[in-house]
Amino acid sequence: MKVEFISPFVQGATAVFKMLLNVDPSRGNLSARPQLFTSQQVNVVCGVAGSVSGQVIYGMPAATADKVAGIMIGQPVVTFDALAASAIAELGNMISGNSMMAMASAGYECDITPPTIIRGTKVSISTSAHPALVIPFMLGDLGEFEVTVSLLEKATQKAA
Repeated sequence: MKVEFISPFVQGATAVFKMLLNVDPSRGNLSARPQLFTSQQVNVVCGVAGSVSGQVIYGMPAATADKVAGIMIGQPVVTFDALAASAIAELGNMISGNSMMAMASAGYECDITPPTIIRGTKVSISTSAHPALVIPFMLGDLGEFEVTVSLLEKATQKAA
């Protein structure tokens, strides 16, 4: 995976956090995983298709998801219900959309799939055998949030 695919997700996530949550996130150190996986409690999975394809997982602890969803829906989340899940899915969708605009500016035309929410304790999600890069963010009092990116550039076919 090209490291240049990471910058659009850093830019996209940072912009959405500032606009939607009024938080200026701090970024942790980038790390690599041999395959795309997460063990976070609440996850949004978005597929990417086009000149670059793969998946992105936006993961966070349940407490972070509750706080973020509460801000998005305008009231505290007592139980992580369908409304809270919809808010978190939209957060992933917004970050992906912003990131794809940055990818397009870099010459990579891509589309995203609708987000899927996966949540639970001691759930491990593994979706591909391709390497992944993890971008951790700290959202102040809201908690931790990580973006795990596994994208591959499609080989171009040369005309005969």
